[in-house]
Amino acid sequence: MNIKMPDFDVKKFVKGAGSTLSRVVQLTEEKLGTSEKTEMDARFEHLSERSDSAKLWTEKIMRDTEAALIPNPANRVEDFIFEKIEKQKPKRLSNLEYLGLDMIEGGGEFGQDGPYGSALIKVGQAEQKLGSCERDFIGSAGMCFIQPLKKFLEGEMKTITKEKGVLESKRLDLDACKNRVRKARSMIGQQAAERDLRVAQSEFDRQAEITKLLLEGISTTQATHLRYLHSLVEAQVRYYGQCNKIMSDLQRELVSLGGPQPYVPVSGYEDEDALSERVNNIELGANSGYRRARVLCSYDAKDGTELNLSSNEAVIFICECNPPHSDYMNGKQGLLKGLVPKAFLEMLDDD
Repeated sequence: MNIKMPDFDVKKFVKGAGSTLSRVVQLTEEKLGTSEKTEMDARFEHLSERSDSAKLWTEKIMRDTEAALIPNPANRVEDFIFEKIEKQKPKRLSNLEYLGLDMIEGGGEFGQDGPYGSALIKVGQAEQKLGSCERDFIGSAGMCFIQPLKKFLEGEMKTITKEKGVLESKRLDLDACKNRVRKARSMIGQQAAERDLRVAQSEFDRQAEITKLLLEGISTTQATHLRYLHSLVEAQVRYYGQCNKIMSDLQRELVSLGGPQPYVPVSGYEDEDALSERVNNIELGANSGYRRARVLCSYDAKDGTELNLSSNEAVIFICECNPPHSDYMNGKQGLLKGLVPKAFLEMLDDD
């Protein structure tokens, strides 16, 4: 039985081992300060620092974006493993979808004909829609932002890191040759060392030029990454717009079911002028007229949508809610605005 042995170049192995040993010796001498080191020019050093900075911050931004989209680290690790083995990522329900399912099931148990049960079902369906929008957003953000950044790190940056490593090896070879020229004692040894130095200098210069060209290309990637960033923002705008519409529709459906009126209406996106008219998230309406009312007894606000009332206050200004509420009115105390219970007030006739 003939066994074919793999080809093994002894000379190449010995030469490689000798080069590695020479680099180790050169690096050790540099650390000890007994050998000179070839320095790169200021332009190259600047490009190298920018490259390292670009790699560092791109990695941080990519990791932070992944953490924001998928907060559960176990899910991120699972997705990473499936990506590495080139298999489809598992489809998992989001927390909002789990919440929606439980609300729908709970609404069925409480009775879908009752006000609470029917409201639970409506809210559960909305939560499921929110979860679906969230999944679409995560997918869009991954495709338009995370994947391009990852491709940049695994492509261009990995190539640059590799070429910088090759350049450092060539630099160590060059400096080792310089040391051998200085230490040569015979004419023949001097000539051989100078020949090796010329070869090492040529290889170092060629590798330095290759690496420099790659480093200069980093500056053009920022324009490309800016487009990716715009795509991420557009995906977020679509996502939050969809969520706003879902919750606005849900609020209208809850109002149509009857029961307590919602205190904080959900509206679309507002500019600063419109937002300045909303204090404590209460829409007071520009056409609503204020009336005076006397505070009968003190009242502690339940949340940020309500105002605290003190029996020491003689008068506050009030107006009807929009839409009107059976138990509350909109109140105004100086610059503060919020809901106040009617039972704690006595209307005054304006003169």
